Amino acid sequence: MKKIVCLLSIFACCLILTGCGEKNIEGSLPDIMEKLYDGISEDEKPMMLDNIELNSENFEYFAFADVKYKEAIASEAMTGSTPHSVVLIRLEDAKDSEQVVKDIKEKANPRKWICVEAENTYVLSKGDLVVLIMSNELAPKIKENFEKLS
Repeated sequence: MKKIVCLLSIFACCLILTGCGEKNIEGSLPDIMEKLYDGISEDEKPMMLDNIELNSENFEYFAFADVKYKEAIASEAMTGSTPHSVVLIRLEDAKDSEQVVKDIKEKANPRKWICVEAENTYVLSKGDLVVLIMSNELAPKIKENFEKLS
């Protein structure tokens, strides 16, 4: 009987430890980006908001760091006078997320629009995703939506 209880305890511990690791978020980056704007009406969003696919030529302009990534997109207002940028990065390896967050936090420039500045800047990670949010009143809601992703 003690052996059975011991084996069940070991099995339970394995399940708990396996479940505690942070899982990668499934789905395409445009779909995930859409989830980040959940609960934000079209009237609240910046004018002419559009997703931009990031590549080796434009990545550092939007993400402010040189990191290894699989794919990335940025959601930006197409008017230069609106300080709003949400950059979503899927890393090659989730174990790099802590360092990537640190690098982006150190280099992010909430005044990249020159004549305006984002009031809020957040850099967060979840699994293999890293997000950089630079915006005004929308930033806390987008941050909250990112934290809710599963």
